[in-house]
Amino acid sequence: MYENGCAGLAGAGEVVDESRWFTYDIVAEDPKTHARAGVFHTPHGDIPTPIFMPVGTKSTVKGILPATLEQMGTKILLNNLYHLSQRPGADLVARMGDVHGFMRWGGPILTDSGGFQVFSHEEFFKLSNQGVKFRAVDYDGRWVEWTPEENMAIAQKLGSDITMQLDQCVGYPASRAKVARSVELSSMWADRCFAAHTRKDQALFGIVQGGMHLDLRLRSLQHLEDAGDFPGYGIGGYSVGEDHETMFESLEPLCAEYMPKGKPRYLMGVGNPTTLVRGVACGIDMFDCVLPTRTARTGTAFSNEGRINLKNARFRDDPRPLDEGCGCPSCAGGFSRAYIHHLVRQKEMLGGILISQHNIWYLLDLMRRARESIIAGTYSDFVSDWMSSSASNDY
Repeated sequence: MYENGCAGLAGAGEVVDESRWFTYDIVAEDPKTHARAGVFHTPHGDIPTPIFMPVGTKSTVKGILPATLEQMGTKILLNNLYHLSQRPGADLVARMGDVHGFMRWGGPILTDSGGFQVFSHEEFFKLSNQGVKFRAVDYDGRWVEWTPEENMAIAQKLGSDITMQLDQCVGYPASRAKVARSVELSSMWADRCFAAHTRKDQALFGIVQGGMHLDLRLRSLQHLEDAGDFPGYGIGGYSVGEDHETMFESLEPLCAEYMPKGKPRYLMGVGNPTTLVRGVACGIDMFDCVLPTRTARTGTAFSNEGRINLKNARFRDDPRPLDEGCGCPSCAGGFSRAYIHHLVRQKEMLGGILISQHNIWYLLDLMRRARESIIAGTYSDFVSDWMSSSASNDY
């Protein structure tokens, strides 16, 4: 445990049973949707699902102390393997007590493979069956080569509770041939990641690719199931340029009808409230996205009125909190829309921090309420109420 980190997410002072590490218990299923509530067990605590995971790309959720994240109810957060491999480097992080000790966070951490960041470098990467060669254009510009084995070596040095296989993600739109090649490479690399990953206190998740093509998604999923006993599955290659309705055309049947029931399903990089609500109805358990903090830094907040932009002049004299009844540190602390409008317009860093705290709380609380309704057997009503409310105007 860390003085400024989570004080035992499985319960204060409670020791997690090693035999239960990386098992997933389903505690309730909604009778009218595919939503389920569960618990995923990790060395640093239990993760109740459905859950939203705040993104701390470089071992920090920008502007927010780990203790504040804990107070807001964060159960797990993300670090980014690509960025940490570049600065400060995986060896240094390992010497500092892995990602938990480095950032003073005692709860579970998930590190992604860095694949999305690598493949967003456009013309500055080269693919082969062996791996990927890319130029770190956002750092020193040098060329770096990763094989799946090297990627797993970095992941194991970082020491997160959950890490992801190296995969190839393609944007939308893309030709079927290009998406099929990404499935082929990702499947090939999944085999090698599974063989190279040996750290027993870290779970390796496979990643389902396939773009908007359900048959390619099923091909990817089948390969992962045949490759080995992955304790969970990421679903990648969504939120890469397509609209939400296009995404759900293949995502809903994939989760509802085909994905293994007894393992967590993690929809990668999706984070607006309505998509979370609909995703849970499909059977998604875990979500992450930079959206709540990235949009906060430009003055945008989630609310029960829908998404609001605090730069707008209509908030200049508004004494209300960001959202009536919200329990986040910003709203409960009495900070008004007028004050936050002033901070945002003057480009004061506190404005982005206050909105970031609120937006993260908003998604954490949304998933808490979703879980409660699943356990009560009323999630279909929860979805209907949400979709008919002003809060759903969040795109």
